[in-house]
Amino acid sequence: MSGSVLFDAPGPRARRRMVWVNVVATVVVVGLGVYALVLLDRKGQLDADLWRPLFTANAWENFFLPGLKQTLIAAGLSIVTAGVFGIVFGLGRLSASRTVRTLSGGIVEFFRAVPVLIMMVFFYMAIPRLDLVSPKDLPLVAVVLGLTLYNGSVFAELVRSGVHSLPRGQREAALAIGLRRSQSLRLVEVPQAIIAMLPAIASQLVVILKDTALGAIITYPELLAAARRFGSGNGNILQALVVAAVVFILINWLLTRLAEALAGRVGRRTAGRARAEAPSLAVATAQD
Repeated sequence: MSGSVLFDAPGPRARRRMVWVNVVATVVVVGLGVYALVLLDRKGQLDADLWRPLFTANAWENFFLPGLKQTLIAAGLSIVTAGVFGIVFGLGRLSASRTVRTLSGGIVEFFRAVPVLIMMVFFYMAIPRLDLVSPKDLPLVAVVLGLTLYNGSVFAELVRSGVHSLPRGQREAALAIGLRRSQSLRLVEVPQAIIAMLPAIASQLVVILKDTALGAIITYPELLAAARRFGSGNGNILQALVVAAVVFILINWLLTRLAEALAGRVGRRTAGRARAEAPSLAVATAQD
């Protein structure tokens, strides 16, 4: 049987039809892009005078680089805290205790359902009432808390699904050598699950980086806010936002490539260790 589970393999006529659909779609997209450029040119948005200020020392030293620094600070802190949150509550969702599983599941599902922007605004409005953070640091704290709770809940689900996707023999082998169920999760299953879910984790890191732009709503001076300030002062806000978008795309691309390289390196090391251990296990079995 030559079909897949969901649909039959396309025949020659269907493949030709798919090629033509792809060609037509590409032509339409390119045509829309050209049309947009023509409209921008008619309105003078492609004039060199609007783009030239973006490539000056003032633009980068006082706006784009400080904004990028704040973006990376918020994203870096959120990645670390969301990772810790995800591992803790991912383990909680896999706990042998029904109470811990229920509590962890409720927390994870709640923060997954609340939009990030609402959480940022909530913390921005609520934290000053507690008088725990200085007004200068308040936007950063609100951004990091919002990103941590939402993305940490996503990481927890990735940990849970990654563990459930592992072969059952992993846990049985850990229990056979005397490890407890909690030790098996921490030492055997979760590390393998994280490796298996690295592509999904990399995608979530990109989401964290992009969602820092929501901090502009609560006056956090990240890259998007810096680009808007520069564009408003120089009358070229569209051009400034394009530069900010290019910077975001470049950083996201680098994050994706880094995650893929890390996944490949860890996968090769794990496979090599497995091949090295297999002959010794076979010899030990034969001697027994």
